[in-house]
Amino acid sequence: MLIRTDSLSKHYRNLQALNDCTLQLKAGEVFGLLGPNGSGKTTLLRLLMGYLRPTSGIAQIDGLDCYRQSVEVHRRVAYLPGETRLFPEMRGRDVLRFFAEVRGDRNFERSLQLARRLDLDLARRTSQMSTGMKQKVALVAVLSAETPLIILDEPTSNLDPTIRSEVGALIREARAAGRTILFSSHVLSEVEQSCDRVLMLKQGKVVYQQVLCELRRQHRIHATLAGPFTSPPEHLAPALKIEQAPGGQLTIETPGELSPLLGWLSTLPLEEVRIEPIGLQAVYDRFHTVEAA
Repeated sequence: MLIRTDSLSKHYRNLQALNDCTLQLKAGEVFGLLGPNGSGKTTLLRLLMGYLRPTSGIAQIDGLDCYRQSVEVHRRVAYLPGETRLFPEMRGRDVLRFFAEVRGDRNFERSLQLARRLDLDLARRTSQMSTGMKQKVALVAVLSAETPLIILDEPTSNLDPTIRSEVGALIREARAAGRTILFSSHVLSEVEQSCDRVLMLKQGKVVYQQVLCELRRQHRIHATLAGPFTSPPEHLAPALKIEQAPGGQLTIETPGELSPLLGWLSTLPLEEVRIEPIGLQAVYDRFHTVEAA
């Protein structure tokens, strides 16, 4: 495993910023962190970078202790923090050249290619750039680095939808090249499009983990019946969540493929039926309805 944490915790007096977090990431995987502000996402990323000393538990990257061997860890990681700070008097082109030379991996030409894809004006000084433009400079510097692991903290928070889509494409290209990407995000649609797995945090605790290809097979069926409801066959019933409401309204959630249900559904007196994927939004709302409100 490229990343491993075991019962990882970080406490500040009475505040549990992260509590008992256990996860594993293999090489070539895109992994998303979800949760509202203050849920522990950034704390987890900073622990992995060795910027914070854990209160308890283990954090390792490529078998190295993230805190005690942080210098070696940093050689394997390209990291985008949540707050971008760049040299204010340097032009965008010079910033990218600086990071390429510091890393010594001769990726400056790659940086220029990515800058063109993100429609970035490198002739401007960073002090004259908008927040979104600074974010793009930092993203280019990180994504062009030749490291096996990329860690991104809210990488698209200040970007418009078109550029967000391009960043998603770059993340998928990095995965195709065998790199591992770990990123936090509030944009559920880009997580669904890019990630292989997700982990959801709430108040510093892991409340949900999911392989997304499995989530995509889950559906919710809304139906209106013109007659009496007939219970599903015994071999289907244990996996289904069924809710009935007045007026013949019926809601069914299924965790697996739809095809086994279709035969049974065809026997019901259906007046209207609508089938939709459950998706991350429904899962997120299940755990964070109070925060969302």
